[in-house]
Amino acid sequence: RQRRSGCTSPPKMRHQATVMTLMSMLAARGCLGLRRLGFARAAWPVLAHGAARAAPAGAFAAQRSFRGGQTRQMATIESTELDVDLPMFADSTPSPELSASSAAPAQWEGDILFVPVFDAAPEAAAETKAEEEDAEDVTPYQPPEGSLVATIDANLGGLLSTVIAEAEFQPKAGSTAWTRCPSDSPFTKIVLYGMGPAGEKCNGEALQAFGKHVATFSKSEKAQKVAIATPVAGDEGTSSTTPSADVTMGLLNGFYSDIRYKSSKAAKKAPKLQSVEFLGGDAEQIQQGETLWGGVQLARDLVSAPANVVTPTTMAGMAEKLASDLGLECEIFDKDEILARKMGAYYGVAKGAVHPPKFIHLCYKPEGEVTKKVCIIGKGLTFDSGGYNLKVGASMIELMKFDMGGSAATFGAAKAIGGLKPQNIEVHFIVAACENMVSDTAMRPGDILTASNGKTIEVINTDAEGRLTLADALIFAEKLGVDRIVDLATLTGACIIALGNDYAGMWSPDDELASELEAASKLTGEKMWRMPLVSEYGAELKSKIADLKNVGGRAGSSITAALFLKEFVKKTPWAHIDMAGPVWDNKASTATGYGVKTLVKWVEGLAA
Repeated sequence: RQRRSGCTSPPKMRHQATVMTLMSMLAARGCLGLRRLGFARAAWPVLAHGAARAAPAGAFAAQRSFRGGQTRQMATIESTELDVDLPMFADSTPSPELSASSAAPAQWEGDILFVPVFDAAPEAAAETKAEEEDAEDVTPYQPPEGSLVATIDANLGGLLSTVIAEAEFQPKAGSTAWTRCPSDSPFTKIVLYGMGPAGEKCNGEALQAFGKHVATFSKSEKAQKVAIATPVAGDEGTSSTTPSADVTMGLLNGFYSDIRYKSSKAAKKAPKLQSVEFLGGDAEQIQQGETLWGGVQLARDLVSAPANVVTPTTMAGMAEKLASDLGLECEIFDKDEILARKMGAYYGVAKGAVHPPKFIHLCYKPEGEVTKKVCIIGKGLTFDSGGYNLKVGASMIELMKFDMGGSAATFGAAKAIGGLKPQNIEVHFIVAACENMVSDTAMRPGDILTASNGKTIEVINTDAEGRLTLADALIFAEKLGVDRIVDLATLTGACIIALGNDYAGMWSPDDELASELEAASKLTGEKMWRMPLVSEYGAELKSKIADLKNVGGRAGSSITAALFLKEFVKKTPWAHIDMAGPVWDNKASTATGYGVKTLVKWVEGLAA
């Protein structure tokens, strides 16, 4: 920290100053047993005085602390941030122009034509598979007569049949085969992409995978103009009701590249692709896909950004700009307003950090009549050290920048909903943003916090902090008079143990709301599993000295976390989504943007 502030004293002196400063700060709060270390109580002021002398002028600011009836000087470091120019969002990679076209695929002119190929219906596919298992050789795929593949194959003189046979191509989900076409062909290359069985299983997730492959293959081939034979909706195609939108999101996902913190110019080289035509596509759906992807990208950018870039203050600034751009209502509470509203559970977490808390409330209101009001709440811990129950060992503390994944999904949904403008529904977005840090002012294990509804909470573990911030957010949300509340949080590692990295857990005492979220999740391909809200486990949260403890036992801890949140919702239908697993792609080491698509689809379903 001293090096950041421009300190030029010798390294040894800087080290001594830092150590003595930390010791004096901890001593003044009773956090160091200095007597055991051989220091007398009278030596505390000397430590602070010596630390202040060891640092150059301007490196420290005096802070007064009262302890044991005496006022003592404490030295704290004033740092000058050198990272204020680091970007919060990834550079907008110039994406190709997307358009719908009525051109026939067989006559389209350009570099690469992408053709989705569907397997037989599930029942027929199962019979074919059984027959193939009994046979020694796998039957080559035969394009159905009159299909697009058969038509193009005839135009190319049977070239596709040869490629299919040589590659042993089968239209299983994700399989591919491609070839360069003769010089008299209107397109240079053709790619066959397996979609799997037509119908229900070919959902939005499958179409997004197709779109992503279009992007990655086009980049690798340095194509400038490509086209997609848009999959049809229905029993002979996809179960998605918006195929053009789903392919668009996959396409833009494939072009997404987060290189904002790389200094290399080569890394920032834009792709050559200039246009993508959706043959038989829907222009309105393409626009919807672009808008929804904007929300997903915002969420990914926020989660992947480091904690020295995304702080409660910068997050609040981003929310203000988002509201201004989209015409949303916006109110932001600072520390004084948070205290005035007696949000003691939330402030208990926030008070140990240098960066002050920001309680953010956005609202989308449609034109015309409002028939439903809902609220989406996102956990907004921009960094979670664990507090005095410090994250150690295999705790992934270096990834705790993603502990605001719930808030990222909330803001991403706000951006998409503000752009799509659904009718008849009012949507509130709430984030209680803060950091959970270790300091002389941080909450301690054993502290008692009082939430804004008057309930008292015994802090057993400072690393169970997200639920404390959500408690006051839930209380605030219910006072808005909404019809439904959904919160999203990277809340527990126990949920990852139970469901793995791909699935979020969902808890709700309301079957109707749970069914709505499950349906939205299924349509978007964002995996979610309803979990039991076991009421008898609530006994583990009982405290002998307060109304509640903030944690129960280790077993079933994701359930007791949900039960804790339930204590702060009186009557409104409510659901809790623990997205600790799918918030982050461990293989790609990047954020996923999980939750945005499900939230938007849920809101659109209520508005219909």
